[in-house]
Amino acid sequence: MIGDLYRLDGCVAFISGAAGHLGRPMSRALCEAGAHVILNGRNATRLKEFAGELEVAGLSCECAAFDMGDFERVRAFFAGRERLDVLINNAISMTPKPFARLEPADFAETYASSVTASFEAVRAALPALRKAVAAAGEARIVNVASMYAAVSPDKHIYAKPEQASPFHYGPAKAAVLQLTRHLAAELGPERIRVNALVPGPFPRPQVAADDPAFAERLAGRTMLGRLGQAPEIAGPLLFLAGAASSFVTGASLAVDGGWTAW
Repeated sequence: MIGDLYRLDGCVAFISGAAGHLGRPMSRALCEAGAHVILNGRNATRLKEFAGELEVAGLSCECAAFDMGDFERVRAFFAGRERLDVLINNAISMTPKPFARLEPADFAETYASSVTASFEAVRAALPALRKAVAAAGEARIVNVASMYAAVSPDKHIYAKPEQASPFHYGPAKAAVLQLTRHLAAELGPERIRVNALVPGPFPRPQVAADDPAFAERLAGRTMLGRLGQAPEIAGPLLFLAGAASSFVTGASLAVDGGWTAW
């Protein structure tokens, strides 16, 4: 059945940044597809509250509250897992700053929390991913990048300096795409598929409420003439996380309303 290609029954999935703006619909989608989902984030209270929402809905999840940049903690956590079918690297730590105030440390923090942390998570999770391969035939890794991994921001859209995409964000996300390709080549022979999800403009609802003109400019840059709604990330994620994409690896799936296709 076609629907079965998007089911994750019996699977264990791990997602970092689980309680964030896009992390929440991605986590819920994994749960609703039948997976037991390990919710990761740095804020234990926020994670627990989100897990409670999922459990009330009859969904299976657990909390793993730690910083993905704490590599010793990451290694210790994954060493204790018996099996992992899906690993989603979604977290990033970044302090937004204007061009003139950026320091090398800002670039280092953003790169380490996205690129290095994704690499370390994959390497630490490999034994558990391999067990999933032995049990089910394959495992999947999804790295979350951004449209600004592929194109640069149009300054005409960002009338206020605080609205602009920071200079240290796009380069780090571009590196996530290249890391994805390298990992796909390395792990493909082991039947572990690695792909990137590339979201476009998915601003929080408050953005449009606070500055409708800015939201309109963002929407006008897409081919569909509108902004993405957070739940719309769920379908593309489930495609990459499940059997529907069984012959897809090393790919970058744009979910951007056509932003990067102009």
